[in-house]
Amino acid sequence: MATLKEIADLAGVSRGTVDRVLNHRGSVNPQTEKKILEIVQALDYKPNKAGIVLAAQKKNLKLGVVLLGLYTVFYDDILAGVRDKAAELEGYNCSVLLRQTEYDLTQQLNAIDELVSEGINGLAISPYNDNAVREKIDALYDQGIPVVTLNTDIENSKRLAYVGCHFYRSGETAGGLMHLMTGGVSGDGVHVGIISGSTNILCHTERIAGFRHVTESYGGIRIVETVNTYDDETESYELTADMLRRHPEINALYFTAGGVYGGCRAVMDSGRAAQITVITNDMVNTTREFLENGLIAATICQQPFVQGHKPLSILFTYLTTGELPAVENDYVNIDIRIRENQ
Repeated sequence: MATLKEIADLAGVSRGTVDRVLNHRGSVNPQTEKKILEIVQALDYKPNKAGIVLAAQKKNLKLGVVLLGLYTVFYDDILAGVRDKAAELEGYNCSVLLRQTEYDLTQQLNAIDELVSEGINGLAISPYNDNAVREKIDALYDQGIPVVTLNTDIENSKRLAYVGCHFYRSGETAGGLMHLMTGGVSGDGVHVGIISGSTNILCHTERIAGFRHVTESYGGIRIVETVNTYDDETESYELTADMLRRHPEINALYFTAGGVYGGCRAVMDSGRAAQITVITNDMVNTTREFLENGLIAATICQQPFVQGHKPLSILFTYLTTGELPAVENDYVNIDIRIRENQ
């Protein structure tokens, strides 16, 4: 295994310069930094584990976490993952600062600014899909603050990695399930109402795109209307009930985000539960209840605990060793649950 001295000798620099490059401390000439990193990669340098612990304890690292879905039950499992990893990192003198906001651009930008003012060294975030957030992530990168997105991504940003579901594939999975569970074409066809979260959350729009792609390829399945509830259960109840009143032909519903409880209550109150095939995402207690009683035909899960836990691992490893994540898009498993395996 290569040592810092060997890397320094090959690069023609001091060990201190190599240390600054590997631990992102201070400025180094870009050409020198590039040369050192090429040597590190060629020699497959792995920092000493004990040294990592000591270095991390001296750095007193702070990691920020910004999550959407302030009132969304689904995020409880993500929060559990965040808190579990935060407890582990305490042993390395690394603290985790958490902010959670509604689906609101200004709230998210303010949360990021607050954490930066508190001196965070890295950020894990479920980003609001807006150019202002993209620019903020790029600005953090330029300041030497790495960003890992989780649960939902933002395209064309300088984030280090993404940990979460492949949402387009999740939507395709839902489309395939809808085809199978409705028999594809039945009578006058399948008429689907979509209850989503927000057009400014990439994971919601990607699910719809994947669902649309598959259902159009099968034929016989038509999307009647899409409404956005911002994961609010009351809003979901009212919008779903209104949709069912205005569209008596609807015989299937696809929930791409939260609001499942409110929407399912509206289905029950409509008196049409037996005629409507319902496919949802994620598994919270109320969803499990509707799955058990047969109202929900299937739900598609996405390992939320992992999504809260792993981004902090990636950031800590990168900040202490300079090691990049193994993959840029770290997709969790897509897990289909029905009544018999929930």
